[in-house]
Amino acid sequence: MSSTAPRLGLPAGDPAEPDGSTDAGLIRASLETPEEFSGVFDRYADEIHAYVSRRLGPELGQADDVTAETFLVAFRKRHKYDLTRPDARPWLYGIAGKLISGHRRSETRRLRSLAKAAGGADGPGAALHEEERSAERASAAAMRPALAAALARLSAAERDLLLLIAWADLTYEETAEALTIPVGTVRSRLHRIRAKLRRHLHLPEEPIA
Repeated sequence: MSSTAPRLGLPAGDPAEPDGSTDAGLIRASLETPEEFSGVFDRYADEIHAYVSRRLGPELGQADDVTAETFLVAFRKRHKYDLTRPDARPWLYGIAGKLISGHRRSETRRLRSLAKAAGGADGPGAALHEEERSAERASAAAMRPALAAALARLSAAERDLLLLIAWADLTYEETAEALTIPVGTVRSRLHRIRAKLRRHLHLPEEPIA
């Protein structure tokens, strides 16, 4: 699998065992044989790079830098990984989110720039996919600039939570793992974020079930 993100300075090795070992298995193996961690990179580098690029844009190589740093941090902290969790995606997205937060001004500028645009296929409204928890699904094509403006008005923490679900397609449980918060907190915060977006977008409140 080729990656759009730069390769790390990790030794090349077999990316995964033939039996399709878990991420936890690769991380465990990397504690003794560091080059095994390259398998985690090969599995998720493109995905993490795409997410970071959506958040920060492809300009100035920020997505490349944040993606590379995400895996370097993960490699250095692999001994702290909870090996009872077979899937490392939430852990990696959590690391990437913390690094993205260091570029929050760039992200906000990008969203404000998109808000001024006429709207197009690549606007945030296209990426915040249809799901029951999205205020954004109503007339997405027409309100992409408005949605970008609304996202820019969220705090960095609010964007992190919303976009881990809407762009990274993490479950509530995976989002809780990525952000190291209880899943109940994810649900309550997401409810408040949705309400805030609906107000910014001048949409009617969601009916109470």
